Amino acid sequence: MSINPSHAQDVWKDVGEHVQFTVLALKRENPENDRAVFQEFADRSQAIIRSMRIRDAKPETGTQLKVSIGISNAAWDYLFPDAPKPRELETYETLSGPKYSMPATPGDLFFHIRASDEAVVYETQTQFRRVLEPITTVIDETKGFRYFEGRAIIGFIDGTEAPAVEDAADYALVGDEDPIFENGSYAFAQKWQHDMPVWEHMKTEDQEKAVGREKFSDFELEDEDKFKNAHNVASKFEVDGVEQKIVRMNVPFSNPASGNTGTYFIGYSRYWSVTKGMLTNMVEKGDFLLTFSTILSGQVFFIPSRDLLAKIAEDEFH
Repeated sequence: MSINPSHAQDVWKDVGEHVQFTVLALKRENPENDRAVFQEFADRSQAIIRSMRIRDAKPETGTQLKVSIGISNAAWDYLFPDAPKPRELETYETLSGPKYSMPATPGDLFFHIRASDEAVVYETQTQFRRVLEPITTVIDETKGFRYFEGRAIIGFIDGTEAPAVEDAADYALVGDEDPIFENGSYAFAQKWQHDMPVWEHMKTEDQEKAVGREKFSDFELEDEDKFKNAHNVASKFEVDGVEQKIVRMNVPFSNPASGNTGTYFIGYSRYWSVTKGMLTNMVEKGDFLLTFSTILSGQVFFIPSRDLLAKIAEDEFH
């Protein structure tokens, strides 16, 4: 079998109108029972998604529901202690640079749900929760939204450096280098809180130098016109002189009255080492975005292919 996007979960760049990220912790009270409940969830979750897509479908657009379900390294060891593990799956540890750090936080299971209708997101999450509630607690639940034509909350077009849809599979999906886990993906989830008054008091031309692009047109600046720690400089990661890419989305979230505004970053990649290299560069070079941001969470999850979820459901994965 080779890379086939139709066998993968929804790891593509598509922010959605309404978005929800959920991180759960396993209670770890009874390993055998927890594994059995998760196996039931592996089966029921796909049926729930199919049902919700039927309920969500509209004549003019079809369904817009997209879902990814992930498992952390710690959860993998707990749920499948005798089974193979994705080659690059590890527990994310805090990355630190000269001035800034990207903290690691707990998390066992991860959902990324997006749709054009918030009711669809709500109902999908609610039905997932019905199955998993006996064995999990909620660590974090973040609701995001599409900002105008797809801009990050800081006002710039999001995901310019992400590969085009037609090219994304080779960057997002595991291939025959790890055949058991082919068509899976490594997801890195990270929650940023921004000091928006600091950002908004910057002149537009300084914001552009900080990001490395023009704010309105998205046209990339010449290197000499960027800050040395501009975001698209600091986050660039190369192997043997070739720039590496991932599928990335920066999803805005906000409770404006309380001043809690930020970005939920989700990156899907064929190789966790590529995403990790980008993050390492950002802290080592002091990415300008870190100067007015506090990172609240970070963890890596593996997104199994739908075929592997079916094997887990049928107790055929050992």
